[in-house]
Amino acid sequence: MLSLITFIPLLGALAVVFGSRASARWTALVTSLLSFVVSLIALFRFDPAQGGYQFVESVPWIPQYGISYKMGMDGISLWLVLLTTFIFPIALWFSGESIHHREKEYYALMLLMETATLGVFLALDMFLFYVFWEFALVPMYFIIGVWGGERRIYASVKFFIYTMAGSVLMLIAILVLGITNSTFDLEAIAAQNAAFKGNVLLFLAFAAAFAIKVPMFPFHTWLPDAHVEAPTPGSVILASVLLKMGSYGLIRYNLGLFPEASAALAPVMIGLAIVGILYGAAVAFAQTDAKKLVAYSSVSHMGFVVLGTFALNAIGVQGALLQMVNHGLSTGGLFLIIGFIYERLHTRDMKAMGGLWARMPLYGSLALMLVLSSVGLPALNGFVGEFTILQGAFLYSPLAAGFAALGMVLSAAYLLTMFQKVFLGESRNPATEKLSDLNWREVLSVAPLIVLCFVIGLYAAPFFGAMNASVSTLLTNAGLAMGR
Repeated sequence: MLSLITFIPLLGALAVVFGSRASARWTALVTSLLSFVVSLIALFRFDPAQGGYQFVESVPWIPQYGISYKMGMDGISLWLVLLTTFIFPIALWFSGESIHHREKEYYALMLLMETATLGVFLALDMFLFYVFWEFALVPMYFIIGVWGGERRIYASVKFFIYTMAGSVLMLIAILVLGITNSTFDLEAIAAQNAAFKGNVLLFLAFAAAFAIKVPMFPFHTWLPDAHVEAPTPGSVILASVLLKMGSYGLIRYNLGLFPEASAALAPVMIGLAIVGILYGAAVAFAQTDAKKLVAYSSVSHMGFVVLGTFALNAIGVQGALLQMVNHGLSTGGLFLIIGFIYERLHTRDMKAMGGLWARMPLYGSLALMLVLSSVGLPALNGFVGEFTILQGAFLYSPLAAGFAALGMVLSAAYLLTMFQKVFLGESRNPATEKLSDLNWREVLSVAPLIVLCFVIGLYAAPFFGAMNASVSTLLTNAGLAMGR
């Protein structure tokens, strides 16, 4: 089942390459939806009471070096897999509104990236994990570099260099662990009571790769450029899925393999997370480009995920996992909202907007829901995730929770200010007077995201229930539960 989920998009990419240009979009969309359907079957067959891996597939790959093709899913990876298979069809659907040249190459690259990201969340062999991790870098590099904005080459090269630099350090750490333990099997290595669990250098090698991808302060500078220059669907995938590869890695690898080093360096990681929360919010407030504002908001909101992770307790880690999903829905939706107006005005400058709600009432209403979701309004998903993270952070350090709560206040300030500049007041651009409201294709792109924002905000119990046993197992096996 897991191989089907992962490689159906790859088969779709091959079909796109050998098919006609006219059929490329629909072939990509159908195969991506098929992967989503199989992931839903996995959800319905998933047993939330089991803390270990389910649907495990294991085949020797390079046995003389202890490398195997091993895939598995638990409550930690479940929702990230579903987020990925849910977001990609939405991005592919909207691509028809914004991608108008070299469509076959574009849709093939998007499907390749879906396979790579799914493989990252499901791989249980460290060598296999690294192959998928590096593979995900290449399609996004070309999507930014070919279909991006004016500074697309600079942004794509910066994205590639930053990510590759961290990946090299992680590869060294993977080789050290694999050779030392005579296996690259993640389960087998995590189960060993070995001295490497307190190894700070190995912890930092993995953390560097993941911190760049999250991105954590001060490794974040590639993100605003990549978001601003990427086409709208690329920004959606980057925010909703690719950033989660880093935060997933921090939980699966740093906490799972290096619990002693995690406990020792938790104050440093939490300190950087808080700086990122406050710094990202402050810089976002100063932006005039709506897309760059949302990009910096990702730096701030992903800081909450890191904070929950290194609170080193079950409630913090569960909050971090849920907030990964929440951020993917809310921020992905905001990038779609910005893309809608960019296709009409060909600008993202908030000074050239104003009064859009009066002319585009449906657009303004949908945008407000996503803004309030990102702000953390009760009854919406953002509140559940951030409140849970603050609970976990408070158990670790009330002071850290207090600074993080300030970040929530600042997020309300810059996001509501953005909404005021774009949607309220008087129009500052005559071109806005001729704008039409959203068409049914655009509404269909963003509506599923908003529905899920309300579902999670009003009834998050099933989401926590599916991850509870796996999080408890990971923390207990690592010796990090500490009775909290």
